[in-house]
Amino acid sequence: MRVFNLLIISVIWSWFVHVCSLTMYENESTFVLDFYTKDMRLYSIIIPVYNRPDELDDLLSSLCKQTYVHFEVIVVEDGSEIPAKEIVGRYQGRLDLYYYVISNSGPGMARNHGARQARGEYLLILDSDVVLPSTWLEHIHDSLNHYPVDAFGGPDKAHASFSPIQKAINYAMTSFLTTGGIRGGKKKLDKFYPRSFNMGIRRDVYECLGGFSGMRYGEDIDFSIRIMEAGYRTRLFPSAWVYHKRRTDLMQFFRQVRHSGEARIALNRKHPGSLKLVHCLPALFTFSVCLLVISSFFCRLFLVPLIIYALLLFVDAMFRNKCDLRVGSLSVIASFTQLFGYGTGFLRSII
Repeated sequence: MRVFNLLIISVIWSWFVHVCSLTMYENESTFVLDFYTKDMRLYSIIIPVYNRPDELDDLLSSLCKQTYVHFEVIVVEDGSEIPAKEIVGRYQGRLDLYYYVISNSGPGMARNHGARQARGEYLLILDSDVVLPSTWLEHIHDSLNHYPVDAFGGPDKAHASFSPIQKAINYAMTSFLTTGGIRGGKKKLDKFYPRSFNMGIRRDVYECLGGFSGMRYGEDIDFSIRIMEAGYRTRLFPSAWVYHKRRTDLMQFFRQVRHSGEARIALNRKHPGSLKLVHCLPALFTFSVCLLVISSFFCRLFLVPLIIYALLLFVDAMFRNKCDLRVGSLSVIASFTQLFGYGTGFLRSII
């Protein structure tokens, strides 16, 4: 009888040890698989390009220096008159790089074409006029491991090597003394509207929403609004910033921001309620400046508010750029160009 009891106890103990071993193996396998998935996640970087081969060269060069290397690059030539095929060819052996040429359809359609070729879990959208710090993708990867959101974006900065006019335009687009402060620099991290110069999104979410619309201007804001309306999670990753070259000519800059002002009205028609007070400020500024200038013909004191505002812009821009007087002066011009351009486009669409 004692032998029989010992046999029963031995069988039960063997079964218990076997179950525990299986459980530990499954947990360890799950941990290893989860670690491998997070550590080896593939990203698809999509870059639409139109007549900017030199800028694309700088961007691809910065991609070669990334500390996180599990990514593919998809360049979509959007009907350029100055193709970037030769530039792309220089990097074919250095990057996992794919090059497609389509008829001119706008940046949104070019990004959609690139997304259809992508294999990565996340799509990373970049403008061709950005340059990346070497840790850009590593910061994105680490941030997603901590905050596994559906879409995200990062801020932009001016590189020390940028020309004075580029630094001035960057100031106009990022300073809180202009409406530029509403772009990627604010700290409202968990309700952020990503912009296409530095944007990421899960590929399945991109496909579910149908990608970018056919809007010629404001298509990235439209996409971000649709992401938010669908209930997906977004976030600003402050450490995932890029150097953004922007325009190098004030007239081109004026046309760009004027189109943005026109697009804002179109966006509000498409998404009622998306227009906020801050979007109306450039139009209010434009109207106020015109009124003050006309009034100054009767009394020069009406110019005092404009002079004070210009001085504030000059001093702020100068100290932001290591006391560079030239950048400070150009920043005043660029700021007025930005506000006037956006404001006139905004008012033109209303009228």
